[in-house]
Amino acid sequence: MQRYGGTWSGDVATGWPGLRASLSLVLGLGLCGVPYSGPDIGGFDGNPSPELFVRWFQLGAFLPLFRTHAAIDAGRREPWEFGPQALECARVALAERERLRPYLVTLAHLARLTGAPYVRPVWWGAPDDRPLRDCEDAFLLGDALLVAPVLEPGVERRAVRLPRGRWYDTATERAYDGPATVTLDAPPARIPVLARAGSVIPVRGPDGGLELEVSLIHL
Repeated sequence: MQRYGGTWSGDVATGWPGLRASLSLVLGLGLCGVPYSGPDIGGFDGNPSPELFVRWFQLGAFLPLFRTHAAIDAGRREPWEFGPQALECARVALAERERLRPYLVTLAHLARLTGAPYVRPVWWGAPDDRPLRDCEDAFLLGDALLVAPVLEPGVERRAVRLPRGRWYDTATERAYDGPATVTLDAPPARIPVLARAGSVIPVRGPDGGLELEVSLIHL
């Protein structure tokens, strides 16, 4: 499984604890040598609320294995089943995943060559940083992006612990210097994603061609 394939994270229960467990499972599998994994978006059983489904979908869009799936007797998992607002939020998340597809392919190649997982704990580059080691609600996607999903209901702003260096909020382009804890907007339509200063990320351009997205270092 480590060499030739991957796995999904098992039949995670529908609910906010199941959403949080999904991230823990993907991080743990990556550290155990299984870089390609992901959860059943929305949970395997039950009927997620529109808010829960959207937050799960937003998390899943940044994980290696990205799929909606459920038990045969559970609620539906198509985004349009949760109303027009949820459908639009899902569309935005899916469009960002498609834009980042070249980066995800790059991470797949690096995982094959080095064993480094796509999804990494925020302490990946600084294992001696105790506050980072205690952070279980965010992750690094490769070395370039820090993703901070919303894992609780009713949250539209959340604290994010930053590793050392300069980080740019990809939505606002505002810069933050770590190590620090910052509070970022997390409206229903998106979750906080930050780019590491100096990183170069391959992305899909508007015409479908390959582009390089550079996060400059401003002193």
